[in-house]
Amino acid sequence: MVTKNQKVKTRIAPSPTGMVHIGNLRTALYNYLFAQQNKGEFVLRVEDTDQTRKVEGAIEKVLEMLEWSGLKWDGEITTQSDRLDIYKKYADELVKDEKAYYCFCTPEELNNMRESQKKHGRLIMYNQNCRNLKQEVVDKNLKDKKPYVIRLKVPEYEDDKKGKEKEHPVKFKDLVWGNLEFYRYAIDDQVLIKSDGFPTYHLAVVVDDHEMNITHIMRGEDWLPSTPKHVLLYQAFGWEMPKFIHLPNILGEGKKKLSKRTGDVSVEDFKDKGYLPEALINYLALLGWNPGTEQEIFSMKELIKEFDIKKIHKAGAIFDIKKLDNINGQYIRKLDIKKLVKLCLPYLKDVKAEKEYIKKVVLIEQDRLKKLSDITENTKLFFTDKLEYDTKLLIWKKSDTAETKKKLIETKKKLMEIEAWNKENLEKEVLNFITENSLTNGEVLWPLRVALSGQQNSPGPFEIADVLGKEESLKRVESAVKKLN
Repeated sequence: MVTKNQKVKTRIAPSPTGMVHIGNLRTALYNYLFAQQNKGEFVLRVEDTDQTRKVEGAIEKVLEMLEWSGLKWDGEITTQSDRLDIYKKYADELVKDEKAYYCFCTPEELNNMRESQKKHGRLIMYNQNCRNLKQEVVDKNLKDKKPYVIRLKVPEYEDDKKGKEKEHPVKFKDLVWGNLEFYRYAIDDQVLIKSDGFPTYHLAVVVDDHEMNITHIMRGEDWLPSTPKHVLLYQAFGWEMPKFIHLPNILGEGKKKLSKRTGDVSVEDFKDKGYLPEALINYLALLGWNPGTEQEIFSMKELIKEFDIKKIHKAGAIFDIKKLDNINGQYIRKLDIKKLVKLCLPYLKDVKAEKEYIKKVVLIEQDRLKKLSDITENTKLFFTDKLEYDTKLLIWKKSDTAETKKKLIETKKKLMEIEAWNKENLEKEVLNFITENSLTNGEVLWPLRVALSGQQNSPGPFEIADVLGKEESLKRVESAVKKLN
């Protein structure tokens, strides 16, 4: 995997084209873990050669999300649009060595070519019309400033002409997918430099990975079909190829690739909903990689130690929001209450209450939170003067309105007698009251809890009463009694 004395260097190479997809973060994470594990470098490169798709502020958002996730890159950020002269220099070298050529075909000619190929059921690819232009024609076109692109000259072999092109496939090894072969006859004479002077992704990525000494290219499996083009470029330049690791896609419902159409898939969406970065990173690490143990919760330090490329799956990993919620909930339960309150405050910005009261509310909900944003809905009962709920909700199983009202009145009397108003004492006093009067927990505690919360599902009545305080608790029980009149 890593040869002796070889310094591992990986990269994440986002394009400024929009949101940071959850799959992008998983790719960045795997690159980061592998580099850290091997005491190597993890660098960041902005791939902005396609200026037509550039979205203002997108790269700033990428940096923000990487920092939020705890993935620190090494060194300065490389930006492709700052390196146009470098790409042109390398393309010119290929032209000089007759491994690339100028193509002067117009957009109209190219469109007619594609339509004809489509009509006759042929592969849609460049027909090599300019591949063998005489040098004087090329020189004249350049002198006349005729628009051009530079294309790679895909190598041919003598027996290609005899229909034996299958004997010369483009081969490379992927550390996840194994040894792969692609027929050269289906590989286009790809454009390297566009007519606007910008390089295509294929040229820029190969030049950059070579110049930046990238040892391992870890990216999504969507890039597998493009890799033969990159292999041909490495061969044309005579450069040593890095190791390729193509990661399985993250799949949504119906095992379809996770995309914008399947719901919230940007890292920022998860951040805004209150998923902790440690939990999201933990979960993403398990999407496509199996540690081979029953362990589910990993710190970043543990992930760096345990991550193993050999244990990356080929099959796409299903994104299970319930599993993420479960892991996030575990992380929330481990948080110090001061930190949790601070994290919850943005979701309680409309609440008017003392900080100490908010702290008690958050504490009571800590074990029930799956994500921080749950605090908004879960705690409404603590920040209202009037509960709205169906009176029928107060009635316990086979009980009736009259009996429920009677129990609430008796319970209220007991509550009024209690002086030490805290969860522990409330529980002791009320349970003794139930035992002494030969009652059941359900017929007393169910209507009491509903009277205090107005909800079918909520924390227990003693926890709620402790937070609300005696005056508000008695007020709510009295309100429930009136509802039953």
